[in-house]
Amino acid sequence: MPKVAYSEEDRLQIRQALVVKALELMAKQGIQHTTVEQIYQAVSISRTFFYTFFPSKEDLIVETFYLQQPKILAYAQSLMSDPALTWKEGVVQFLRSCCYGEESGIAVMTIQEQQLLFRRLSPASYQLFRQKQEQLFSQLLLCFGIQPSRARIQLFTNISLTAIVVRRAIPDTLPFFVPDAREETVEFQIRAIADYLEQLRDTPLPA
Repeated sequence: MPKVAYSEEDRLQIRQALVVKALELMAKQGIQHTTVEQIYQAVSISRTFFYTFFPSKEDLIVETFYLQQPKILAYAQSLMSDPALTWKEGVVQFLRSCCYGEESGIAVMTIQEQQLLFRRLSPASYQLFRQKQEQLFSQLLLCFGIQPSRARIQLFTNISLTAIVVRRAIPDTLPFFVPDAREETVEFQIRAIADYLEQLRDTPLPA
């Protein structure tokens, strides 16, 4: 007989399982190609029950990014402490892993996915998302030995996300970009970002 009553602990475990499974699927096959049905079936619950946890797929997406953020930071820290890597090699490897998220288990959004998420989030959810995003990029700068400022965080966020979305946008979303040079373009961006971060590391904030 199907279980009809769940304790609060049961619900917390199911909710966590949904977020973990969603992150796993989104990192592997992309957000756009991951369906709500795939997620709730993987956790063995019904569609109706799924929506008692998350009003929409977008709300679940946000939760997966919150779950992913400490993992991303821990990955960056592991690279920075790896004695086999120079500082710049660690930074480059980190950025490359983010750009090729499907190969490294990191879920990233395409341009279209960002637009859709923005349109469907409430103003309060959007503000919380931006706050957590700013915290992550601030912590990453600290991890790289760079003192963060608001301007540095904002620019680092933009140039990092640009490299990530450009790689996924060529050629379908950006048809006038040259597909044959996609990988070289991403590699150039990664190296340029690493050079910029190296300059920041050697430039302390004014007192």
